Amino acid sequence: MKADKIFDTHAHYDHKQFDNDRDALLGALPQNNVGLVLNVGCDMKASRASVKLAEKYDYIYATVGVHPHDARTLTEKALEELVELAKHKKVVAYGEIGLDFNRNFSPADVQRKWFKRQLEAANELKLPLIIHSRDADDEVHDILANTPHHGGVVHAFPGNFVLARSYTDMGFYLGIGGIITYDKIGRLKAVVDSAPLDKILLETDCPYLTPVPFRGKRNESAYLTYVVDEIAQIKDVTPQEVRTQTYLNACKLFNI
Repeated sequence: MKADKIFDTHAHYDHKQFDNDRDALLGALPQNNVGLVLNVGCDMKASRASVKLAEKYDYIYATVGVHPHDARTLTEKALEELVELAKHKKVVAYGEIGLDFNRNFSPADVQRKWFKRQLEAANELKLPLIIHSRDADDEVHDILANTPHHGGVVHAFPGNFVLARSYTDMGFYLGIGGIITYDKIGRLKAVVDSAPLDKILLETDCPYLTPVPFRGKRNESAYLTYVVDEIAQIKDVTPQEVRTQTYLNACKLFNI
């Protein structure tokens, strides 16, 4: 276990933005202080691609699932395929699933239906969850509070002290990425300050949510060093402590 390195718990290296240099970028990760990466499925194509990336690279693991944006595309047959994919030895979580009422690419009732169906599938598989919640914090929380699950992480944690405490009490971790380096994000910095370090995971959401000083460019796992430094400053600990504890947290959650 290389707990002195970074574990990026939420990446999308199957994204088309990496088509021109994917192999070179992924091949260089170990030299850029990145120990492990979790490539997250967000639709059927991405779930299949995540498994293939995990098969190709020892230090990449995968998740499968369908994002609320694409809930309208899900069928029972597709869900059956996801369940079969989830049985792969390098699939360590189910997601990215949840609710997103910000842009409503899928109708709200359809999002709710498939969120709950995927939660059922993940519970039967005994897999932790990768949770997406945008403009739906209370409803996502209430669904999870009343549904059997095996813990997980709230991706790009969007909430406040009360929500953070409730999630960690339920067995969830808080996913913290590049947003923590942005200006006018005081509420999140306060949440990170108050949350135990053993309840925080590092994540990029690459190619999105790139931290300062690269904001506006394509994100990648190596840039998590800036997130590490920001968390260390907020919590008055060393960057090595942040890297080590968040790495151990992720290995514990994903049973690696």
